Amino acid sequence: MECLVSWTGASGARSGMGFVAETGSGHVLTMDGAPDADVPANGGQNLAPRPMETVLAGTGGCTAYDVVLILKRGRHDVRGCTVRLNAERADADPKVFTRIAMHFIVTGRGIPAQAVERAVRLSHDKYCSATAMLAKTAAIETSFEVIEV
Repeated sequence: MECLVSWTGASGARSGMGFVAETGSGHVLTMDGAPDADVPANGGQNLAPRPMETVLAGTGGCTAYDVVLILKRGRHDVRGCTVRLNAERADADPKVFTRIAMHFIVTGRGIPAQAVERAVRLSHDKYCSATAMLAKTAAIETSFEVIEV
């Protein structure tokens, strides 16, 4: 897996903290820092997600992918899957994630709660690489609900 990340401030006024990531699969992702009121040149312009927000979003995407795939392989009529993530970070540098709560909302027809519980557990215990990495520094809590559609 490859990725090229380039500072967007390098071409121009050399200010701001925006970055563009070009992924090995040919996609582009922008990131930016929070504005710095004290030293504007050191802060971002709030034009894109923060890098750590993209880490959290990627983790949600990784685990939701697993949950949907596991349910589909179990021949369940899954129609939607949303995961709401809430994270806390350490106060001191490096400000790693220390707690992540994930709440899955699975919609479909006739999906047993036990199947969703199993899919979430398998994602976290066996399949999701992002969750496995973040679990080294963060307590990860999961919950779910199933909505019949």
